[in-house]
Amino acid sequence: MFHKLARFILKRRFILVSILLVFTLFMGWKASKVRLSYKPIPLVPKTDSIYIQNERLAKLFGKGENIMVIGVTDSAFFSSDRVLLWENLSNKIKQVDGVENVFSVIDIITLEKDTITRKFVAKKLLDNLNTISPDSLSKQVKNLPFYKGLLYNAETNTYLMLITLNREKMTRVDRIKIINQVKEASQEYEARTGNALHYSGLPYIRAVVAEMIKYEMFLFVGLAALVTAIILLVLFRSFRVLFISLVVVGTAVVWSLGSLTLFGYDLTLLTAVVPPLLIVIGVPNCIYLINKYHHEIAHHRHKIKALYRVIYRIGSATFLTNLTTALGFVTFVFTKTQILREFGLIAFLNVLGIFLISLVVIPFFFSISPTPKARHLSHLNRNTFKQAVSRIVLTTYYKRKWVFAITVFVLIIGIFGASLLKANGYMVDDVPHNHPVQRDLKFFENHFTGVMPLEIVYNTGKPNGYQNYSVYQKVERLQEKLIDYPELSKPFSIAEMAKFARQAYYNGNESQYRLPGPFERAFIMSYIPRSIGVSDVYARMTDSTGQYVRIMYNVADIGSEKMSILFDSINNDIKQVFEDEHTNVHIAGASVITTYGIKYLVQSLSSSLILAVILIALAIAWLFRKFRMVLFAIGINLIPLILTAATMGFLGINLKPSTVIVFSIALGIAVDNSIHFLTKYRQELYLTKFNIKESIFHAIRETGISMIYTSIVLLFGFSVFIASRFGGTKALGLLVAITLLYAVITNLFVLPSFLRQFDKPKPLKPEEEELVMEMSSGFDDEE
Repeated sequence: MFHKLARFILKRRFILVSILLVFTLFMGWKASKVRLSYKPIPLVPKTDSIYIQNERLAKLFGKGENIMVIGVTDSAFFSSDRVLLWENLSNKIKQVDGVENVFSVIDIITLEKDTITRKFVAKKLLDNLNTISPDSLSKQVKNLPFYKGLLYNAETNTYLMLITLNREKMTRVDRIKIINQVKEASQEYEARTGNALHYSGLPYIRAVVAEMIKYEMFLFVGLAALVTAIILLVLFRSFRVLFISLVVVGTAVVWSLGSLTLFGYDLTLLTAVVPPLLIVIGVPNCIYLINKYHHEIAHHRHKIKALYRVIYRIGSATFLTNLTTALGFVTFVFTKTQILREFGLIAFLNVLGIFLISLVVIPFFFSISPTPKARHLSHLNRNTFKQAVSRIVLTTYYKRKWVFAITVFVLIIGIFGASLLKANGYMVDDVPHNHPVQRDLKFFENHFTGVMPLEIVYNTGKPNGYQNYSVYQKVERLQEKLIDYPELSKPFSIAEMAKFARQAYYNGNESQYRLPGPFERAFIMSYIPRSIGVSDVYARMTDSTGQYVRIMYNVADIGSEKMSILFDSINNDIKQVFEDEHTNVHIAGASVITTYGIKYLVQSLSSSLILAVILIALAIAWLFRKFRMVLFAIGINLIPLILTAATMGFLGINLKPSTVIVFSIALGIAVDNSIHFLTKYRQELYLTKFNIKESIFHAIRETGISMIYTSIVLLFGFSVFIASRFGGTKALGLLVAITLLYAVITNLFVLPSFLRQFDKPKPLKPEEEELVMEMSSGFDDEE
């Protein structure tokens, strides 16, 4: 097949490059339209019962994901100038296009009973801030326990401003403009008071993270290109090689961004990794093809003949290695999580795409370039690399027992380290701990137990069921049980509203803030209106029919492991309080979706690793037609994965979405070295009449340098991700680099040792012989 392909590419190279150029221009146009993801992408599949339940409840109440929070700590908050500046800040923020409502202590509503109409009348507590003394202001606010823990923390003198943002605008690029305008409006307050303001809430966090994604994608494309360019110059000492390689990977980057728009995908934290990833993966393609071209030129100085052999011999092997790498990504397509499916499909298609690009572009440029001079070929005879390969051969021949002993010892340590692994993720896990988003989140956790929404929704069974006094009692009993959980904030519910009403009925006496008793509930409850109408804060306690009521909490970002335990404990409390009705009570909110999403993702990605092993094994089986070769290739490359898991265990790096994907990706890339080595080994077996010792010698000598070259590129290429501000991206780069380092060592030392000790080859059948020779005849590129 590759005979015909080589002739086709060389004869029609100008036409193919023209088609490639036109398509790249089209993909470049599409790439210019790529959009950042501003919508929350659930990790839980949309078919999952938890997701369906959460969406159903969100339709009843609306999603509590459009609240931005501003906080300040100020012991002199109620002094006349400070409180007026706070009011001025509130008014400025209200004028921002996209802000629907602002609510803070200066907007507090109190209730006054009207004995004639038997209704509570809602009034703003602080109508005229200029006429009230600071002590009186403070006393009036702190006399209302209903707002304590919701808008202020009296112990730490910390105060909140809740900003309701337009949901539709917060899913578009307008989000950044709105957030920036809110922060700009806050600058005068900070300057005049000397108080630092803290910002948080899901819309704020998502906006900041989206901008970080955009910045880092360009950063890592640049870094990956720079690092690989330096390595290529050091290895080949040729600007021509550098230029051709950059054209190949640059085209692939354009295709990857264009394909996002083509499929209707947005740029997410994962898909933003694909462009720099293609640079790192694409350069080894260039190295193998260019190395072979230089070897052929060194032998006979005939360009077209050399390029024909490059495509025919190396192209076939490169296709298989690109296929196994792509298979490491395609397994993500079979998960039920949208963000992973998008990442897997885009990476899979573009890894195969870069193979096509390199197979057309490299022969074209070399066909129109002058024949390489002797100085361009000097890298073929570097003594440093040849001496390294000689040491590997000697170790394989004479120190196999040491290799086996060290391997067993390392594996024992690896299995122990892997047993220390924990599956645990955080809602803002990838944001660095010293970033303002993290610092501000900790501020709100310290003063108000966090900003992540957690809701408990109770279906009373009938319209206006919230009016049944037993509902208030059950809600209150549950709240009393949950008060012992330090991870939960003060609740916001109809029970708290009833306590607020009781206090108002007794003329604002703070000691009367409790649920109405059996003898007073009838007349007190009759005073409570369906909606106070001043702020939508109160209307969020029940749905429009009054059948569903909810208890609203904020929860600290304690990690998915502890959060799962917390949810189990809350569910047990629900069963005790609601007894037979506990099936009508559900936990919901963004914190629930994120926690179960992380748990689901780790489980599904573990399955994807198994699928990757199976698919790669099938690809190797198709090439070698020998089960023993499959065991060698897969078994040897499972060792680096175990060692990586051990590294994570010893360093305390948790299993989470950003780290679990490492294993499938690294396996797909690491097995390439095994394929190169085993293919050349099988070819040498045929040529040496099944002399194992001699075949291993030639295989190491002839593939070792390319394995070292490509491993250097991959190692340093993935290492650029360590510069990321996202913990997940940093972990991805570090762990893949570590895995590939382990892989090149095992493929150079352990794999040849195993073959020397255990392989008992049989003569090939004619069809197997032809396949092996076709797929591997180009691996003699180190001679």
